[in-house]
Amino acid sequence: MMPSPHGLDSNGLDSSALARLADELVERGWFVGEHFIDAELCRALHAELQQLATSHALTDAGIGRGDRHRLRRDIRGDAITWLNRESQAQRDYLTLMAELQRQINQALYLGLFEFEAHFAYYPPGAFYKTHYDSFQGRANRIVSTVLYLNPDWPQEGGGEMAIYAPDDETCELARIRPEAGTFVCFLSDRVPHAVLPTRYPRASIAGWFRRNASLGGLVDPAR
Repeated sequence: MMPSPHGLDSNGLDSSALARLADELVERGWFVGEHFIDAELCRALHAELQQLATSHALTDAGIGRGDRHRLRRDIRGDAITWLNRESQAQRDYLTLMAELQRQINQALYLGLFEFEAHFAYYPPGAFYKTHYDSFQGRANRIVSTVLYLNPDWPQEGGGEMAIYAPDDETCELARIRPEAGTFVCFLSDRVPHAVLPTRYPRASIAGWFRRNASLGGLVDPAR
């Protein structure tokens, strides 16, 4: 696919950033790209999430899955709703992620099967303690993504993502400001990370590229 004169391919992704994304996933397990997603699309998604929060259409997020799912505000304080393609902004973002899935599969042969994502709203004071998105050997979430939506995030705003060393979760490798358009991509079972306490309402989309986990005649069993 030929890039445009502005460095964007026909699907709206920066071709040079895509190459760096693949290289950094291999070399260190995570990638951070500023201005990775178009500012206008970020504004539309941010406005949609603000409306959902104002209308109390979000659900408090928990930890664990299935019978083990429970609310733990001492661990995680965001509220969420899953993307469902109801708005044009959601459809545009999911189209970009489908192209990113194709590009990652082409470059790294990861066999990514589908993408799931939700809006995440952190009210002031909320955080998410250090965790992995999947566990080695039991993962169908392979690559995690975060897109930040807040424009002009203040220096004193807090709410950064902290990335830690896999062999020493007290060793901080990076701290990423939640500024609109910044996109983080990392291997779900290899990168411990946290959301530091935020001082302002913090808006993002968290997503996961998944591998087909069908087994025993059951297609992609409950996650």
